[in-house]
Amino acid sequence: MTALAFPPELLLRAQGRGLGVKVALFDVDGVLTDGRLFIGEHGEVFKAFHALDGHGLKLLAQGGIEPVIITGRDSAAVRRRVADLGLRRAHFGVSDKLALAGQVLDELGVDWVDVAAIGDDWPDLPLLERAAFACAPANAHAEVRAIAHHVTAAQGGAGAAREFCDLLLMANGRYAALLHGHRQTLDSV
Repeated sequence: MTALAFPPELLLRAQGRGLGVKVALFDVDGVLTDGRLFIGEHGEVFKAFHALDGHGLKLLAQGGIEPVIITGRDSAAVRRRVADLGLRRAHFGVSDKLALAGQVLDELGVDWVDVAAIGDDWPDLPLLERAAFACAPANAHAEVRAIAHHVTAAQGGAGAAREFCDLLLMANGRYAALLHGHRQTLDSV
């Protein structure tokens, strides 16, 4: 029994159009962060990340869905967060997200019918338009929200990515087992 629930039609859509979602593409600024950039006097960039989102990314990987970070910016803060989470695939400073995503999907042997994506602004539109399941944080740009299959209740940097992860895990039949495992012990997680 889980406390979390999504409408059945949303769960069906979040399964992808193939045999289930295999890859989830994530933007960073506005999705894993609230989109604000704090720049120090020496040019260093500071970003805030939410622990719920980070744990969701780890759960997604444990559930057999490959999280892939594709961000237009490159910063030490994002590289550190990706390393701390143990994510295997992250691409920084990407100017053409669609071309890079195509390369990643080719490497993984995955087609767009098995892909979910979450983004918040125009550079994410090509990915969201091609993904079998497109998601946007509540505070995403209007054009992004308009094409998303789901707009999260949470804002970017405040649990939107976790909601996306939970939805994908539930839709693809992996949520309950992961939750059960966490209720037993965290030693093997």
